[in-house]
Amino acid sequence: MLLLICVVPLTILLAYLLIMTNKISSEYDGIVRRITKANAYNINFKEDMDYVMYIIVVNSERAEELVDTEQPHRMIQAAREVFGELYEEADSEYAANRLSSILKSLDTLEDRVEEIEKDALVTGLYETNMERLDLNIRVLTELIQEQIQYYIYYETTNMEELRMGIRADVESAITAITVILVLILLGAWMVSRRIVRGITEPIQRLCEAAQAAGSGDFAIRAQDEELDELSVLNSSFNQMVEEIGHLVEDIRVEELNLRAAELRVLQEQINPHFLYNTLDNIIWLAESKDTEQVVRMVSSLSSFFRTTLSKGREFITVKEEEQHIRSYLEIQQFRYRDILEYEIAIPEELYEYEIIKLTLQPLVENALYHGIKNKRGGGHIRVSGVLCQDVMIFKVQDDGIGMDGARLAQVCAMLRDGEQEPEQEETGGFGLFNVNQRIQLNYGREYGLKIQSTYGQGTEIWVRIPCRAEKIKRKRNISKKITPFEENTAKL
Repeated sequence: MLLLICVVPLTILLAYLLIMTNKISSEYDGIVRRITKANAYNINFKEDMDYVMYIIVVNSERAEELVDTEQPHRMIQAAREVFGELYEEADSEYAANRLSSILKSLDTLEDRVEEIEKDALVTGLYETNMERLDLNIRVLTELIQEQIQYYIYYETTNMEELRMGIRADVESAITAITVILVLILLGAWMVSRRIVRGITEPIQRLCEAAQAAGSGDFAIRAQDEELDELSVLNSSFNQMVEEIGHLVEDIRVEELNLRAAELRVLQEQINPHFLYNTLDNIIWLAESKDTEQVVRMVSSLSSFFRTTLSKGREFITVKEEEQHIRSYLEIQQFRYRDILEYEIAIPEELYEYEIIKLTLQPLVENALYHGIKNKRGGGHIRVSGVLCQDVMIFKVQDDGIGMDGARLAQVCAMLRDGEQEPEQEETGGFGLFNVNQRIQLNYGREYGLKIQSTYGQGTEIWVRIPCRAEKIKRKRNISKKITPFEENTAKL
């Protein structure tokens, strides 16, 4: 607060003075520059022009020996450029009118100079040229000089107005500086007095609270103080003690969340409708005496549930997960043979890495039920994988109905915020939310799902998982112990 009271007003004051000084300096420099340019032609222009033109008239045959006959044109052109620039910079109607008159007079003067030069060598036009010299050249140069003087007078008047404005601004600045300095001194004195009076006792109380917390009393809280700095310190201390006190509880909650997610996985591993439909198909094939198809369906179903159960293991190899989705798609392709085609392109270099069980199959199921089935005609599902440094990236792609922008935004927000929508809970399979949650609970929030979809074209889902292989090997070396869950699955 003390720094704020001192620095901010002084900074504002300094900025104001700099802006005012720069503005005054710019205006003053502009006026002086314009007066200097105009005054250069006010002094010598008339005399030089009259003299050169007089020589051309009275000594037309020797004029080029006595004077530079091109000088009038150069003088007029230079004057036209200077007063043209001043006309572009004119800041008032009066100045613009004066400068416009000067430019017009220069144009007229140039015409008269050309007439005299043209007739200078013509016999019998001497008297006419002398008359032109008096009535045109000298009158025009005198008129131009008079107009320049009026313009210089106008700019001089502006300088006087600028001086008066500077004086008024300086008086206002002195008043503002005086008031601001008084306020700064008063505020600094009040804040300093408050700091000095209240700094000792709050620090002592904070030290006592820190000693109590160091002794194991995490219920202790530092007393809030009026002083801002100590208030922040006390609040931070209280947050730290509270965070330490709840650390064990937070860990326990995280473990419960992880176990709850795992329990949900076990509860949702078997989709009853999928199982009923598959068994109905097997019965229908058996009644049709299609033995070969019955064997294929039963084999695929057996492989599907063997991977689903996996003797209670949470992690399986990528190869096992690939076999799982292949069995699932083989079964579903028999049911939806007219609309479903699939392709699995996972390289063998990923086979020995571990993956959470039932990571890709729910995504394939989602692509089938929410993408392919909702689209007229056939559809294609492609599952691919790639190894990128120490990260495995899988992609589940379909050319189904896709999602519109609003629905895609809802799904992305659900994955980003970690809050499942009610309608997602009612759909079959795990859904995107459950897969993403399990990945982030096990590997961290930097991993998980990313989705891109276009309505009418299809959906692509990327799965990002770190490469881990040793964990599976260790699990395989653990002695086999039959759990109640394995006994129940064996009975099933």
